[in-house]
Amino acid sequence: MPDKVNILMVDDQPGKLLSYEAVLAELGENLIKAQSGREALDHLLKTDIAVILMDVSMPELNGFELADMIREHPRFHDTAIIFISAVCMTDEDRIRGYKRGAVDYITVPIIPELMRAKVRVFAELYRKTRQLAILNHELRRLSGSMIAAQDKERRRIARELHDSLGQELSAAKIVADRIPERSAESKDLAAAEVSTLIGHALQQVRSISHLLHPPMLDEVGLTSALEWYVEGFTRRSGIETAIDIVPPDFHRLAPALETTVFRIVQEALTNVLRHSQARRASVSLVIADNHVSVTVRDDGRGMADQTRKFRPGTIGIGLAGMRQRVKESGGELHLRDANPGTLVEVVIPIRTGSEQS
Repeated sequence: MPDKVNILMVDDQPGKLLSYEAVLAELGENLIKAQSGREALDHLLKTDIAVILMDVSMPELNGFELADMIREHPRFHDTAIIFISAVCMTDEDRIRGYKRGAVDYITVPIIPELMRAKVRVFAELYRKTRQLAILNHELRRLSGSMIAAQDKERRRIARELHDSLGQELSAAKIVADRIPERSAESKDLAAAEVSTLIGHALQQVRSISHLLHPPMLDEVGLTSALEWYVEGFTRRSGIETAIDIVPPDFHRLAPALETTVFRIVQEALTNVLRHSQARRASVSLVIADNHVSVTVRDDGRGMADQTRKFRPGTIGIGLAGMRQRVKESGGELHLRDANPGTLVEVVIPIRTGSEQS
């Protein structure tokens, strides 16, 4: 259900305002009445108005004069103004109105269907423009968050390389540099020590490389990669995590789809670790003839209702990235209250070779 917008109706005759209200009631928007230009300006300064319906002929401040005053305020440069006129207007009058910001005219007697159609168009335009502004703001926020996340990940990898790999290699170099100084019988021990240190360094490289992109995802497929990741996640996080794959021996999927599914599970479990305070989690992967279903469930503290609805400003870079991956694959992502915990549900169609290309 889209959010309602405000429609301001300005006329000095209460009877006409009531008739406008009756005609526009079925649009389901918020209808605001003003019996003078001053009252209309007061509403404009206090409320966001999508459309203004304005009588041209009003005492004290007529429609054209009121439109001039409205357009002087920077907030109302783009507010849609529809003039209502009970007299036959010349082309010169219409041009005068358009110069003052009118977007359309309605003549009396009013045709209800025509009035509703015109107001509906500009109300929807306002709604979509507002939604676009919110989305642009959210995009800028997420772009900033993505840059920060990338910098954080670079720092983490640099720290891992320095603290683990760097230390192992430094120790190996120190031992290797001193081999010529050692006695003949201790050279073999030194060489064995160097070999052990280099072996530890290689293990660190493999660990970092596998977390960035597990080779087994390319070599043996999604099932093995997910089982390996879930096992490692349980060990690293202390959160008891089970995985269920149906069927256990399904055929390989397209590489891009396997990567997408793996990253979705990886991100969902990362969110469980960071935010849920859960003790247990589960991953389910079901492969059918024409779709892949993924569910990740935890028994943690749950997720705010606004976040589950993907309200702008409430989701982080992880959820936004997951949502974008699913969208690019033509699938659907839903976040539900598992009571307790959260249930992440993803359904992605399995496309044929021609559809993928």
